[in-house]
Amino acid sequence: MMWLQIFWAFFITNLLGYGGGPSTIPLIQTEVVDHYHWLTLQEFGDVLALGNALPGPIATKMAGFIGYKMAGVTGAIIALLATILPSAAAMVLLYKFVNAFKESNTLKSLTRGVQPVIAVMLGILAYQFFAHSWEHIGFLQTAVIAIVSFWIMQRTKVHPALAVAGALTYGAVFLS
Repeated sequence: MMWLQIFWAFFITNLLGYGGGPSTIPLIQTEVVDHYHWLTLQEFGDVLALGNALPGPIATKMAGFIGYKMAGVTGAIIALLATILPSAAAMVLLYKFVNAFKESNTLKSLTRGVQPVIAVMLGILAYQFFAHSWEHIGFLQTAVIAIVSFWIMQRTKVHPALAVAGALTYGAVFLS
């Protein structure tokens, strides 16, 4: 039963996650934190931070880790297959239509229409992480991490993965 739940959780999130990683992250969070309770919000935030610090697609890294945590190597394989399957099937089945509709104004409008929804979903996720952080480590620590990370990324144009790594290091040294 666990294998089926893992498959369904990652299959449906990646089937509905139009737009890639940013759109699937809140959907994955809803499934693994809110629906199945496999992870806490804190654990999900840690998985997301580590996944962002590593190269490659975020959804597959998160799926592999969560699948492994829940059902070992088999769970990781099932979660990865469920993550990849919707995109692979769509590419194979819809390849013929790509050239026919690539200049379609309707398709371009649909894509532009989805972008605000993804932004709101990511905003809600960021708010949840911020509120959780504020609750557990306090306003001062949360503000220091947020302001310093933002400043470093804006002023020095450092890659966000390095800002995440710095925040993780700060947390490990000062908050453990």
